[in-house]
Amino acid sequence: MRKRRFQSMVYDFYKSNKRILPWRATRDPYRILLSELMLQQTQVARVMEKYRLFLGKFPTIASVASAQPSAILSAWSGLGYNRRALALKKMAVIIVNQYNGKIPHEAELLKKLPSVGDATANAVCAFAFSKQVVFLETNIRAVFIHHFFRDWENVKDSQILPLVEKMLDTQNPREWYYALMDYGVSLKRLHRNPARRSAHYQKQSGFAGSNRQIRGAIIRLLIGRKSITESSLISQLSFPKTRIKEMLKTLTTEGFIEKNGTLISIIGK
Repeated sequence: MRKRRFQSMVYDFYKSNKRILPWRATRDPYRILLSELMLQQTQVARVMEKYRLFLGKFPTIASVASAQPSAILSAWSGLGYNRRALALKKMAVIIVNQYNGKIPHEAELLKKLPSVGDATANAVCAFAFSKQVVFLETNIRAVFIHHFFRDWENVKDSQILPLVEKMLDTQNPREWYYALMDYGVSLKRLHRNPARRSAHYQKQSGFAGSNRQIRGAIIRLLIGRKSITESSLISQLSFPKTRIKEMLKTLTTEGFIEKNGTLISIIGK
């Protein structure tokens, strides 16, 4: 009875407040996987435009696999967290070579792909394949903390997940998770974000002057050029020289850029 009441409440809200999002209008596993990667730590409004533009250039997982990393980064530019773009390129190559271009249906196989964790793997299984999987993301977490842990602090995911499983609409997990997410968005607007009471909540650090800002500035500068000398790159960026040099080392180690003598370029340029 409690499950029926809870589901009815969430679905009633959803009927009147459903968000119309492009990745919800498809069951194409590639498009859903792409949306899940783009939505990691990025607001929906920022993702919507980039999602359409990216698909215009790379409509299939095979087109991503065959593209140069620099082209992927160029299409991704503006979303931030560029390592997600390189992860997409790497997983595309694996999917084409090991799975004949078909994205795996099983969460355990998906989790073997670069940068795919439990939440992303299970979200793809739910939204692309309607699998009865259990997962959490920030909006779902907000719903369950608000309704089942009202006076709690430091709520662990291990305490929430059994409830997510019990309340799952096994007949339509895809639509159920969409409904939960949209309800969670509303709760976060109406109340002090319930997800802040999660033991796993981390407030994103400021962007100005951060390593993220420096990384993004370097990548954007390199995307528009075949190569550039380190001294010229440093002179065109308004960050401390030592921090730029440190970030160049990091980007080289992570496989974003390469050095050929004094010249720096994006891998695959």
